[in-house]
Amino acid sequence: MATIQNPYLLFLGDAADQLAAKTANGVKVWRPEWCVGQVRLPGCKADLGLDDLTIAQGAERGAKTVILGVANRGGFIPDSWIVELVKALDLGMDIASGLHTKITQIPALVDAAERNGRQLFDVRHPTRDFAIANGKPRAGKRLLTVGTDVSVGKMFTTLAVEKEMRARGLNADFRATGQTGIFIAGSGASIDAVIADFISGCVEWLAPENTPDHWDLIEGQGSLYNVSYSGVTLGLIHGSQADALVMCHEIGRPHLRGLPDYPVPEIPAAMETILHMARMVNRDVKFVGVSLNTSNVSADEATAFKAKTAAQTGLPVVDPLKDGVAPIVDRLMAG
Repeated sequence: MATIQNPYLLFLGDAADQLAAKTANGVKVWRPEWCVGQVRLPGCKADLGLDDLTIAQGAERGAKTVILGVANRGGFIPDSWIVELVKALDLGMDIASGLHTKITQIPALVDAAERNGRQLFDVRHPTRDFAIANGKPRAGKRLLTVGTDVSVGKMFTTLAVEKEMRARGLNADFRATGQTGIFIAGSGASIDAVIADFISGCVEWLAPENTPDHWDLIEGQGSLYNVSYSGVTLGLIHGSQADALVMCHEIGRPHLRGLPDYPVPEIPAAMETILHMARMVNRDVKFVGVSLNTSNVSADEATAFKAKTAAQTGLPVVDPLKDGVAPIVDRLMAG
């Protein structure tokens, strides 16, 4: 598995707004110790609160990789960026990108990388082939986050569980399945870009056999209930062969994201469906908690929803941002 070297210099280019820099912001939130600063070109309207540096200053501070942590309309890379990125390669840094446009197909960057012996990482695009999944039991333990819908906090929850487990001295690693997660982990596979037949095999590769005390914490994607992205979710469920699952849900969402004619499923019903699929590859799999995004409701509504969900499921129910995930890790370790 190719590893993106840190420390990072986060390149925001001329981002149109703060949301356009959400990938870089995820890196800054979860791996602040890896970030030496940010590069903002004229017209940039995003700010991560890091030191503003030039490419040369980033190199002087020891950055090993420039992260293209911004998404623009169409995912293209303008000429003004290329000039700066060539400088980075000439100064001995690698470049990693999560954009649709492949930096490995931009001649000026390819030439500069070859000239300087540097690497270009297109993390949104697989750079290797994967085998078809075999479903054979493998040693080690795995946790997968799943959701009632897309964009409900699966990555955040997985990273919060990793942080809590490591704070307890437990043997655990976050396994990234999307571009932001890959920048945070330094490696991984953007699972939604894998050809459908090989998704489960990719996950078997990403979280392979390990020691009995080791936990792979696998970042979930999509939702079985969201027909736009359900295929990648099923591939993750089968490929992860999870021992433990965490259900993620956003309170107050009116319908499935992008699908106004589809209601968000009730948590217990969604858990039952997911367990049915997960037991095909691990009959002992179980849920160990429910993670809620409560940002769209009042504190009283959140408290009431947590109590109702805990009564329905018999599981710890938390907002990982506000409550932490210690109760979920307690349940996980209890076996």
